Amino acid sequence: MLKKELRQKYKGKRQELSDAEIDDLSLAIANKVLTLPIWEKIYFHIFLPITEHKEVNTEFILHLLSGKDKEIVISKCDFGTCNLTHFLLTDNTKIKKNEYNIPEPIDGLEVPTGKIDVVFVPLLAFDKTGHRAGYGKGFYDKFLTECKPETIKIGLSFFEPEELIEDVFENDVKLDYCVTPNEVYRF
Repeated sequence: MLKKELRQKYKGKRQELSDAEIDDLSLAIANKVLTLPIWEKIYFHIFLPITEHKEVNTEFILHLLSGKDKEIVISKCDFGTCNLTHFLLTDNTKIKKNEYNIPEPIDGLEVPTGKIDVVFVPLLAFDKTGHRAGYGKGFYDKFLTECKPETIKIGLSFFEPEELIEDVFENDVKLDYCVTPNEVYRF
């Protein structure tokens, strides 16, 4: 399938999920994340979910990271340049939703991309080769190309993979893992 078709299909599938189902599936994903070989790493980048889009609730993973004393990094979007600026999440971080309902830090201690060891990547769909379809703005593909080569890229999905995303581009960055409520896929 093409990314455009996948976006439409998976936005629809997400809209069918109740809040209780989202929490149950998100907790199952967090439990699978515990099995990944990532826990010796220090800097973990995570997205804060757009609840209106029924994204994976990353609160459970945030609790895991916090409990393991990891440095947690969140981003702020610049829609003019499609760049992400990364900030350390601390007890003093103030979060505000932007005009697209994306929760973002207002300010804080900036973290250079080169420090980030693990990135949890939002997505709408993924395939069996590790490619993903996001919302189509390219924020994460741009960000992931700026990361060091050994940065571990982990997609989070409520749904199992498609066979193949047909319109993969040269600058699309593959995932290393994708975690669903039932499975951990390694690419």
